[in-house]
Amino acid sequence: MFEAALASLRQILTPPFRAVLYKSLGLTLLLLALAWAGLDKLALSMVLVDHPLMHTILTFATGAGLVIFLAFLIGPVSILVTGFFIDDLAAHVEREIYPGGRTGRPVPPATAIAMTLRFALVSAFVNLIALMLLLAPGVNAVAFFLANAYLFGREYFAFAATRFRSLREADDMRQRFALRIFLAGLLIAVFVATPGLNLLTPMFATAFMARIHKMLSPELAAP
Repeated sequence: MFEAALASLRQILTPPFRAVLYKSLGLTLLLLALAWAGLDKLALSMVLVDHPLMHTILTFATGAGLVIFLAFLIGPVSILVTGFFIDDLAAHVEREIYPGGRTGRPVPPATAIAMTLRFALVSAFVNLIALMLLLAPGVNAVAFFLANAYLFGREYFAFAATRFRSLREADDMRQRFALRIFLAGLLIAVFVATPGLNLLTPMFATAFMARIHKMLSPELAAP
């Protein structure tokens, strides 16, 4: 499993993954900038204080709040954006790891959109938990880390498996190897929980779970 993780780390530095990283970063920053402009204008329009000093204080407080809010949105938004390129990334990984450069079939568009939205919502949910933990000292952050491991391990394995199996077969396989997938999810959780590194989560998780799926599918490893 650690060899698969190291191989995935090396792969996300290759040109195809870097190209997706640059595109996803650009789109993510653009969406966050638009969100900043809109939320900032909305927040300031709600400030009903005429005193210049109080208005300045509230302006800075609003700006600080938006910085924190958008920082926690980076992960979910990057996952949503990268989701549009995830099939191409998965195919690139599969050509490298399967005999004869075999690749799975692209996930149907409707299913891919649903899975991408689910990825983003899961990320938003766990980031919301992270924000709540910051506001509640003493709460055990281990629970947040374990939740990341379970949720992201499950979601990215489902995507990797669905390229070779039906949704029902992928779900059955996920349940059969639940412990191994959870342990793999712990490594993804490290990315999710690390500021800056969380931008690489979709690419690492895609490459990593493609390899985990191969490890758990000996019938696919044969020439």
